[in-house]
Amino acid sequence: MAYTFLDTLTTPGVIAAQTAQGVRRIWEMDHDRAFDRFGENEAAFIAARDSFYLASVSESGWPYVQHRGGPQGFLKVLDDKTLAFADFAGNRQYISLGNVGADDRVALFLMDYPNRARLKILAHMQVRDLAADPDLAARLIVPGYKAKVERAFVLTLEAFDWNCPQHITPRFTGAEIEPVVTALQTRIAVLEAENETLRAQLA
Repeated sequence: MAYTFLDTLTTPGVIAAQTAQGVRRIWEMDHDRAFDRFGENEAAFIAARDSFYLASVSESGWPYVQHRGGPQGFLKVLDDKTLAFADFAGNRQYISLGNVGADDRVALFLMDYPNRARLKILAHMQVRDLAADPDLAARLIVPGYKAKVERAFVLTLEAFDWNCPQHITPRFTGAEIEPVVTALQTRIAVLEAENETLRAQLA
């Protein structure tokens, strides 16, 4: 049995912390959570995201966390072990780009705030020149999205894990709120029209 995500991250320091907190025995039991291939559930969840957080490690040992955003589904599942996304031009600091050139290990957090779900991914990330790989470019370029694409990042899955919803505060985008607001506005307009009719009758 394996718990690939946690096994990958469990160091002597983590074991010491788990032991000190009295929970080490939980993680010493047999687990069957290999989670080293994306299934339909993960693929659908990833396709629905319009952003994620990307963590890399610098040559000085400092972790760096970056927000990545784009149109819904810009992070693509190429197969059950591979993700990829187009690198849209940003603030031109290129910290993540520099970090993965020295250490290709990265971690991703994908959040679904309305449904309080979180997918964690460990992967190895490589830089690809889209001009030299037209097939990959065709899969990653988002038609109509006004952003300059500088390169592609291709990620090979090491392991993933799902978190519990505890402590995830629900948040909603404008697009998610719009149908509810529109329905309320329509209902208010109907009620206001009914009130005007009643006032006219009473007058």
